[in-house]
Amino acid sequence: MDDLTAITPEDRDWTFVIDGGCAECGFVPQRADATGDRLRATVPAWRAVLSRPDATRRPAPTVWSPTEYACHVRDTCRIFRDRLALMLDEDDPVFPNWDQDATAVEDDYLHQDPARVAGELAAQAEATAAAFDAVTPAQWTRPGRRSNGSVFTVGRFAVYFLHDVEHHVHDVTRPTTTR
Repeated sequence: MDDLTAITPEDRDWTFVIDGGCAECGFVPQRADATGDRLRATVPAWRAVLSRPDATRRPAPTVWSPTEYACHVRDTCRIFRDRLALMLDEDDPVFPNWDQDATAVEDDYLHQDPARVAGELAAQAEATAAAFDAVTPAQWTRPGRRSNGSVFTVGRFAVYFLHDVEHHVHDVTRPTTTR
């Protein structure tokens, strides 16, 4: 199953989870200062999923494999850490656009080695967790915005980010018959 174009690009605005959580994956918004610990807590699940013999197999032609999801989460950690740094260093920055679907194709997520991805994801998660751990109380209200105009504070941004990671853990750990 090598058709990388079979995945429909994501276009849903997930900002609703910041306040209301996510019924689909069970995400409950957390205190922003818990982001680092909750992010670290996802790493064992990623390692377990990526050690499965089917880690590179898509459960359906239009659903990412666990390895593809893990590559996305690895890169999400890096991108969001960069955006967090912008929010802490600049006044109300606009984040550069990131086309996650184009990145998945360009970086050939489908064919990456699951064991290597597990290590990279763990390293990126730890670096991002540490970055959120270092946010001071006064910095949680600093603003930033996506290129589409969505406005965040560092605190709301932390919740939004963590949902993405935890939702994808749900994606790769639920039974394949429900995907």
